[in-house]
Amino acid sequence: MDPEAKPYDSIYWVEVDRIKPNPFQPRKVFEEAALQSLSESIRQYGVLQPLVVTRKEIERPGEGIQVEYELISGERRLRASKLAGVYQVPVVIRHSEDSDRMKLELAIIENLQREDLNAIDRAIAFKRLYDEFGLKHADIGKRVGKSREYVSNTMRILMLPKEMQDALQKGDINEGHTRPLLMLIDKPEEQRVLFKEIVERRLTVRDTEQLARRIAVEKVRKTDQVSPDLIHLERQLTERLGTRVRIEKKDKGGKVMIEFFSPEDLAHLCMVLASQEQRAKTEERSAEIGAEAALEQAAPSPTPQPVQEETGGDLYSVKNFTV
Repeated sequence: MDPEAKPYDSIYWVEVDRIKPNPFQPRKVFEEAALQSLSESIRQYGVLQPLVVTRKEIERPGEGIQVEYELISGERRLRASKLAGVYQVPVVIRHSEDSDRMKLELAIIENLQREDLNAIDRAIAFKRLYDEFGLKHADIGKRVGKSREYVSNTMRILMLPKEMQDALQKGDINEGHTRPLLMLIDKPEEQRVLFKEIVERRLTVRDTEQLARRIAVEKVRKTDQVSPDLIHLERQLTERLGTRVRIEKKDKGGKVMIEFFSPEDLAHLCMVLASQEQRAKTEERSAEIGAEAALEQAAPSPTPQPVQEETGGDLYSVKNFTV
């Protein structure tokens, strides 16, 4: 070891049980399968990249001075090392004076470089830098190598309702879907409907953005001079067909627009319309049969006529003769 080397310039071997987790670790979810895979690699080849820690001397009554290490970055490697049964891991010791902000920054940077943070954890980490340490969005961007817009847009995700944030963490929607959902942040009912359509229909980001714009336009349109009867009819058609329907009335006539998002959607709509048509025909025929039956019941019974013999009795009637 170089006698002029400082502790934070050298690599040391430290027992895993003496390393405490980073309280500022932004990552909350660690996939079990990925940890198992990494632990197998560590068991075979060891930890190839040192963890980064700070060193603390703690004096406990009756026990003297004890040394503890607090993790700054490398929690995934630490967890996998414990799974692999490793006794010691290589570490780089940084200044114990490093601020809490620095610990959070380093943890965020490491996870961003490895793309290990999901959108929600990343947004929460950025918000902590903003709220707890007073960093502006541009300053956060510089520290993590991202633009100010990237930081701002990431933090806006936390404005979404809890169920949408949970869906993003679970992978039911992706980060691209959050932008159109945020377009409807002041329209909670429409936002909820759009979210359900994304999940149930597996909409692409492009389809979601188009739909969000249409919803916004419809909202403006409905606040304009639009007939309540027309809006009611749109709602009835939407409920019956199971997709968004819009009616545009012109000076002469108009048009009905029925949305679909995939060939399967279109096929489903065709089936629904065909079944509706068949049902209408059946109901119409039933109504006709019912009307005919009613008429038959209401009509007076015909007066029975005397049966005339086929021998031509009318030949001898006086009306067949003239004088």
